[in-house]
Amino acid sequence: MGKLYLVPTPIGNLEDMTLRGIKVLHEVDLILAEDTRTSGKLLKHFEIDTPLQSHHMHNEHKTVNGLVQKLKSGTTIALISDAGTPAVSDPGFLLTRACLENAIEVECLPGATAFVPALVNSGLPNDRFVFEGFLPLKKGRQTRLQQLAEETRTMVFYESPHKLLKTLTQFSDYFGGDRPISISRELTKMYEETVRGTLEEVISHFKGKPPKGEFVIVVGGKK
Repeated sequence: MGKLYLVPTPIGNLEDMTLRGIKVLHEVDLILAEDTRTSGKLLKHFEIDTPLQSHHMHNEHKTVNGLVQKLKSGTTIALISDAGTPAVSDPGFLLTRACLENAIEVECLPGATAFVPALVNSGLPNDRFVFEGFLPLKKGRQTRLQQLAEETRTMVFYESPHKLLKTLTQFSDYFGGDRPISISRELTKMYEETVRGTLEEVISHFKGKPPKGEFVIVVGGKK
């Protein structure tokens, strides 16, 4: 019986790759990558020549059964995403579940995840929080926002630059413009930045400074 490793990869700074992660990627028989071009650069940097196969949200439903059979036959496989920890707003859950259903061992290595530094860095309570990732684009979005308006724990979201202002405006409508918020962008990279304030203040900031990069939004819960 083989084994599945879930291996976190850096969210920007390559120095955040763990020694254990590098060792596992060297030793497994196959690496599954969300984008082979992006992951190829990472593997080249660390001189890893393990075979690479595409595994992403558009093909994972079709490939899971075949991968389970490979694992059953003794193949060891590592799953990586473009950045961060697999299955956290990235592919990984379906294969992990299928492995556990088939008594295949799964091991997740600790490592980079974007929401953790953003949450800790926010200055908002982090003893209890809820991770929402990306909100639904259309169906169910308003219902979810209505539910979250009553959430008392700190909330964490992911958002892309071209949707940031729309999302912040909706937060203001549902949560109130005076709700505290912290937004981190380009974490671990050269232009890393965190903007803190009320929703109203942060909206004003990004209206004057068009959003660029990948964003983690941390919102204070309802008092």
